[in-house]
Amino acid sequence: MTEQQNDFKRRDVDIAWCPGCGNFGIRNTLSSALTELDLDPRQLVMVCGIGQAAKAPQYFNVNFFNGLHGRALSPATGIKAANPELTVVAESGDGDMYGEGGNHFIHTIRRNPDITVIVHNNMVYGLTKGQASPTSEQDMVTPVQVNGVALQPFNPVAVAIAQNASFVSRANAANREHTKEIIKEAIRHKGFSLVDIFQVCITFNKHNNHKWFKEHTYTLEEDHDPSDREAAFRRSIEEDPLPLGIFYKNSQHTTFEESAPAHRTDNRPLFERSVELSTVQSLLERREEAVG
Repeated sequence: MTEQQNDFKRRDVDIAWCPGCGNFGIRNTLSSALTELDLDPRQLVMVCGIGQAAKAPQYFNVNFFNGLHGRALSPATGIKAANPELTVVAESGDGDMYGEGGNHFIHTIRRNPDITVIVHNNMVYGLTKGQASPTSEQDMVTPVQVNGVALQPFNPVAVAIAQNASFVSRANAANREHTKEIIKEAIRHKGFSLVDIFQVCITFNKHNNHKWFKEHTYTLEEDHDPSDREAAFRRSIEEDPLPLGIFYKNSQHTTFEESAPAHRTDNRPLFERSVELSTVQSLLERREEAVG
């Protein structure tokens, strides 16, 4: 990397976020975390879906894969399985990850790939003009939910702990130092790591602003034991104020890559292995015989 690029940020693109958007703060914090971890950008892959937050990987000097709406976690899992030596970060918004991608979120936790999932949680759909997202507060009025949101908000932290996710955390983008340390620990952790980050959407969510997050959140105490799953779950269902920090860690899970048959006897990345064309040809011939 050049001296100008050593913070991982791209400077040759126009950033399509509103001035004052919380995405900028998360970009700066993630940049600092990646720099302090001294990661090689050639060995880092960022994966996203669709949405304002999902544009984030395009603003970094790293490899990235832009998937479909709600489908960031499947390619992230596949990329890590194909080359376990890579550091894989999936980054997107609360609508993309928990709405369109809700089913993928649940089952990716079950698979436990060694990936870090960073969710920009502004409690609204920011790309499609402000309708309620899965994490919007009940009774919140939007251009679509004109009588207020009828549904209870989705609690990703509680769901992840209930699913026995490997690493579960929540942060506030406005607290950059705290968020940075959580991201660093999540990336260092072996297994599925969730970092749910509260952020403001100054255009479409006037309610959950900086003042609201400051008054309705608090940081978990230093004596909180993240290895105690029951205690972590109890903290995760607290509603007001909402806890911030690392709720739960479990380092005893086998990762998806470790359990994959392709890596049990050979831990080399797939691209470093030779292809037995005769075996492929035999499989194709058997298939033709079966369908013929």
